[in-house]
Amino acid sequence: MTHEALLSVSNMHAYLRSSRGVVRAVDDVSFAVARGEALGVVGESGSGKSVMARAIMGLTPGRSALTGSVLFKGEELVGRPRRELRRIWGPQIAMVFQDPGRSLNPVVRVDRQLTEGMRAHLGLSRSEARTRALQLLHEVGVPDPERRLSNYPHEMSGGMRQRVMIAVALSCEPELLIADEPTTALDVTIQRQILDLLRHVQQTRDMSMILISHDLAVVAGRTDRTAVMYAGRLCEVGSSRELFADPRHRYTHALLQATPSIDHERHSEFRLIPGSLPDPTQPAPGCRFAPRCAAASSACGSEQPPLDSVGSDHAVACFHPVESRNAQLATIGGDPDGR
Repeated sequence: MTHEALLSVSNMHAYLRSSRGVVRAVDDVSFAVARGEALGVVGESGSGKSVMARAIMGLTPGRSALTGSVLFKGEELVGRPRRELRRIWGPQIAMVFQDPGRSLNPVVRVDRQLTEGMRAHLGLSRSEARTRALQLLHEVGVPDPERRLSNYPHEMSGGMRQRVMIAVALSCEPELLIADEPTTALDVTIQRQILDLLRHVQQTRDMSMILISHDLAVVAGRTDRTAVMYAGRLCEVGSSRELFADPRHRYTHALLQATPSIDHERHSEFRLIPGSLPDPTQPAPGCRFAPRCAAASSACGSEQPPLDSVGSDHAVACFHPVESRNAQLATIGGDPDGR
């Protein structure tokens, strides 16, 4: 992995029209993804993470407004006509969606769905594309790939369909893979297999990846950095190791405290986060998490805290961040490394 930015998102706003008014799904979001880096994006349902992913691809609905900047290899994607974006989809940026049953065409065999992109973007012949399709199915762990090429999607299990969807996404050698909740419709055992597969192909191909999930455990061990979203905004970004070991934003800290662990005492209560997400059509000024935060002050309700650095690769948008674990240990004479 290099530190050169492959994707750079700056001041992204994505507003969607609905029957209740204008939904501010993504509100002033900025981040970058380096070449060969895996970035996890976590947040509860309604946080805006999936809309953000679609906005990067230029797939926001017609009744929407997208502003800001999305630079891919230094080229601006916002405002480009869809016909130009189609040249980028596949060979440069690819996406794995939540439900492979809806992403794959139910009346087209796997063979055609895998090979048509390679023939269009890579200029391969029919036989060359078929050979590569077999290699891809083998790479993503589909057994008996020769037989599976002639299958329709409904003839395969959910986990197998998602493997095919990953093969389709990888078929044109993208430099960036966006995986949007790729295991939502799968059982727990298959979920882990698919997530480990995504991390494996990302590392072996030295490809950049954005892994989107509502599950903290999904991104914790499979990404280099993690961004936490809440109500359309980024509240914390940092190296995955540091963010999960030493969360600084009140929301991230509360999320981790509400997560069950294997050593959780049997009869003790989980720490729940009071309240609910704010109405995205009527966002209050200031920090979006302030109404649910026990540490909120008057400034939190009126001013939006900037995303400020709290470490070499750690930034937090909070006026009253949680004290660093390292600082706490230093105060009591401990050692951050446990010595």
